[in-house]
Amino acid sequence: MNIIRNIKGTHDILPAETKKWQSLENIVRKSSELFGFEEIRTPIFEQTKLFSRSVGSDSDIVSKEMYSWDDRDGTSLTLRPELTASIARSFIQNNLKAISPLNKLYYLGPLFRRERPQKGRQRQFHQFGVEALGSEFPEMDAEIISIAWTIILKCQLSGSTSLQLNSIGSKECREGYRDALKNFVRPYLKEFSETSQKRFSENVLRLLDTKSDKEQIILNDAPKISKYYTKDDKKHFEKVKELLQTLRIPFSINSKLVRGLDYYSRTVFEFTSSSLGAQNAILGGGRYDNLIKDLGGKETPGIGFAAGMERFLIAMKDEYNNSHIDIYVACILEDGLQKSLSISNELRNLGLRVTSDTLRRSLKSQMRDANKLKSKYIIIIGEEELESETFIVKDLDKGNQKTLSKSEVIELLKNVII
Repeated sequence: MNIIRNIKGTHDILPAETKKWQSLENIVRKSSELFGFEEIRTPIFEQTKLFSRSVGSDSDIVSKEMYSWDDRDGTSLTLRPELTASIARSFIQNNLKAISPLNKLYYLGPLFRRERPQKGRQRQFHQFGVEALGSEFPEMDAEIISIAWTIILKCQLSGSTSLQLNSIGSKECREGYRDALKNFVRPYLKEFSETSQKRFSENVLRLLDTKSDKEQIILNDAPKISKYYTKDDKKHFEKVKELLQTLRIPFSINSKLVRGLDYYSRTVFEFTSSSLGAQNAILGGGRYDNLIKDLGGKETPGIGFAAGMERFLIAMKDEYNNSHIDIYVACILEDGLQKSLSISNELRNLGLRVTSDTLRRSLKSQMRDANKLKSKYIIIIGEEELESETFIVKDLDKGNQKTLSKSEVIELLKNVII
């Protein structure tokens, strides 16, 4: 019989890995909540039109990468390829603006894109991120970037991570810049790929995000968007930079940074890691002041970021995978099982992590298992201990052991572990 295997582009997260995942998830939650953000959870699938209207029908995500199907009533549904659009939909549908003028939200969850699987990027992948809806001011931009920097610091990634910053201006600014960029590129258009030529027609700003070295060399002499900023655009961006300097968050300006999604405006940013090779982005985001209105809601400014958890975990150091057991209970007699279960249960009620052998192996095998699980202590119940109603408690780090009554065991372990 053929073994059923996982689908290409998906992977199992096994117990040896989950502690590292949990460490990152805890850092994200605690860091976000330090800034007053609250968790939001949205459905894994949405109406397809949500993403075609928000992300852009000409984007690679919508045109090539979405998992979509027609429901029984004919409605086109899609497994979510990104989360900002889902949060924007929830914000509008649940009238969150009426509840608070500023909604500060964070999320963690799986996403789906049909793209070529590669290291740190699968077809089912996971992201964490934050969204702030309601403030148009630069101090909100600085706070969002500060949350990202806090997470990076707590994951011990600051030494290998750098922040790239840009402003793509307001809608008025981009209209003038699009014409200037098209006029510059037009004489060289035959030298651009078919994909880039399509971008030239549909959204010329996305040419700046090309991965082709040849095209990037041509674009080095292209006009800069900063020359087309309105007075308010320039003032906003200067304040963002000033606030980041106040927060001592190092950054560099990248005038070609536009991000891949159509809804961005003004501030865009990306954190890259030197430990990830060519595909080095680990976190990115920006401002989207028109998205809520474009999706049918009241005009509401917004800004946020998202990060791929798999890529973050590759960059994180192994010391976060510090799984261990507090106490291993080894019982070598069937008659001692009740005693083993009783002491295990009382210790768990104190909040201690306790495991025991249910394979009825030898004491030697159980000792080996306790060391493999990095247990701090082992409690041994043998024939002598069963008769005297005592327990042997061994410190596996120091190697010393004591014979104690049940109350003495609980008192000892409560004091040395908790």
